[in-house]
Amino acid sequence: MSSTPAGPTPAKGGPIRSICCLGAGYVGGPTMAVIADHCPAIQVTVVDLNEARIAAWNDQDLACLPVYEPGLDAVVGRCRGRNLHFTTAVEAAIASADMVFLSVNTPTKTRGIGAGQASDLRWIEASARQVAACAQGHTIVVEKSTLPVRTAETVKAILTAAQGAGGQKTFSVLSNPEFLAEGTAISDLEKPDRVLIGGEEPEAIDALAAIYGHWVPAERILRTNLWSSELSKLTANAFLAQRISSINAIGALCEATGADVREVAKAIGSDSRIGSKFLSAGPGFGGSCFQKDILNLVYLCGHYGLQEVANYWQQVVELNSWQQHRIANLVVRSLFGTVTGKRLAVLGFAFKGDTNDTRESPAIRICLDLIEEGAHLAIYDPKVASAQITADLGQAEAGQDQGPPQPGQGEGRWQLAPSAREAASGADAVLILTEWREFQQIDWAGLAASMRQPAWLFDGRAIADTAAARAAGLNVWTVGEG
Repeated sequence: MSSTPAGPTPAKGGPIRSICCLGAGYVGGPTMAVIADHCPAIQVTVVDLNEARIAAWNDQDLACLPVYEPGLDAVVGRCRGRNLHFTTAVEAAIASADMVFLSVNTPTKTRGIGAGQASDLRWIEASARQVAACAQGHTIVVEKSTLPVRTAETVKAILTAAQGAGGQKTFSVLSNPEFLAEGTAISDLEKPDRVLIGGEEPEAIDALAAIYGHWVPAERILRTNLWSSELSKLTANAFLAQRISSINAIGALCEATGADVREVAKAIGSDSRIGSKFLSAGPGFGGSCFQKDILNLVYLCGHYGLQEVANYWQQVVELNSWQQHRIANLVVRSLFGTVTGKRLAVLGFAFKGDTNDTRESPAIRICLDLIEEGAHLAIYDPKVASAQITADLGQAEAGQDQGPPQPGQGEGRWQLAPSAREAASGADAVLILTEWREFQQIDWAGLAASMRQPAWLFDGRAIADTAAARAAGLNVWTVGEG
């Protein structure tokens, strides 16, 4: 990697001419693409040490981008090579940048203090140290990753230690959390409900606000202190996840009492104090943020001695896991108490529709439970590759030479199917676990004809044409429907 800067950075308070983003993932790539699209006078460089990921971002075939988001390919196509660049030359990009976004992964710790709850900040620290070493002139450092409150103190301490006595190298630190929903990230970026900027230096805040001001109305750009900004992100995700766990808990009660959770959701969602969003029953929440952020909130509350508050938020996570185990158990019970050796078609593996992200996907836990019970899963997802499913399930795809499953024989396994129709061929049941639009238009008569009878449809997203499925002779379970 070259560490030679492309040019001197401006003095403090000067215009932003060059942006560097550390991290070319689900947040960094789309966010920088939209900034580049709306700010053609600013050079935007996205850097990552993962050479394969950068190569995918630079692939001439826009269908090969490493992140699938509706509309992203068009934005990248307009800007790439003009003022949007993807590279592994991290040091050079930092050196020439007036503003650096930290958009690296902050997973939950798996060991040590706070394991299972606290965020692992090793990549944030490493990024801050790299910025401290490579930056020149005055650099505004923007926290874009989801971080626990007070993380900015760590970043500021590292950067302050690198400031030269003569003022040749200075830094300002801002918090600018993302509020994107995967599957709608581009529209969320183009028309955000709000842009939140937390900081202590008005000049730095104004510089970032001016960038967003190219397309975001001024009244939607909110200014706070650093700590309020960091905590707002965790709190927003916790509140949204809590709504999902709440409606799934009510959905289970609806199934037991004969109520319909969709009717209940419509009734309560009509209350202007509650609203209708995030009231769709399903297999639970997934994605990179919800569980991680709630567990982080649990850890912070415990750290500050607020154990009752920590217990409250912990229950949101536990109910989410319960919902997924409940669905898997229901499948087993419905199929005469055993799925050993039975072929089950799993439609959808991404954590939600219109994304190829599988992080914390409800499908993972449900599939693992069914494999543990000996099921032979045929998994179809229009955007998730076999390698990703292998990584998530910790089990390689079954060989194609193993032949069709024999009921009552063999250990649990899975294999990728090229379509919903082929996944269902010879299956005892179909499980819809991701709300891809194509699953709303399945030809149930044709699908049912290829299944082993009696056959089931388990609609975990309440999106299927269940009347058509029943007419085709399938037994149907819909989440939250009594």
